[in-house]
Amino acid sequence: MKKFFLYPIFAMFFAFAGAASAQTVDTNNPDAMIKTVTQQVMDQIRGDKSIQSGDINKITALVNEKILPYTDFRRTTQLAMGRNWRTATPEQQQQVTEQFKTLLIRTYSGALAQVRDQQIEYKPFRANPDDTDVVVRSTVMNNGQPIELDYRLYKTAQGWRVYDINVLGAWLIQAYQQQFQEKIQQGGVQGLITFLTQRNQQLASGKAAS
Repeated sequence: MKKFFLYPIFAMFFAFAGAASAQTVDTNNPDAMIKTVTQQVMDQIRGDKSIQSGDINKITALVNEKILPYTDFRRTTQLAMGRNWRTATPEQQQQVTEQFKTLLIRTYSGALAQVRDQQIEYKPFRANPDDTDVVVRSTVMNNGQPIELDYRLYKTAQGWRVYDINVLGAWLIQAYQQQFQEKIQQGGVQGLITFLTQRNQQLASGKAAS
C-alpha cells in the first residue's frame, strides 16, 4: 500500500521539511514541532543505509528516539479500542499498546526505504490560542504524486503530542477501530492481544499475515 508510505514514520506514530536537524524541538508550537521533527527524521533516514535497507532494529531505534517522545501512542491505542479500553486491566492496556506499536513498525518498516527527496508543503496553520486539539495539514510530493498527510495533536502539560495521522483521507485510529472491535467481540481484550502478538510473530519471521 504505497499510499501509506509515511505511516511508519508516524503511526509509529507518525512521520512528522522545514527546519535544521540540529534545531531544538518546540513542543509548545504544534506547527513548528511537526516541521522540525519531520526534518530530523528524514535527515537520519537519508544518512543511514541500514534504515534504508529495512533494518528493523535501526528503524525501531529511530522511532523510539526521534518520534515517540512527541506522540501519545497510549492515547492512540485507547481511541482505537473505544469503550473496550475501560474493560481492560492496566496490564492488558500496556500489552495492547506495545503490541500495536510493534505491529505498525513492522508492517510499514519497508516504506522507510522510500524516503529520499520527497518535498513537503505545509498548509497554513489555523488555530485559536485556547485550542487544545489541532490539526497540522501538509501535502507530500512523492514521484510527482501529491499525498495528503495530516497530524492531529492535543495539548498536554508536557507540550503538544501527536495521536493520530491522516493519509489520503484515512485516519489511522478509524482504520483500526473496526478490526479491534471484531477481535474483542470474538475473544475479549485478551483475544486482541493474542491476535496482535501472533501477527507480530508472523511479520518477524517473514511470513505473510493471514
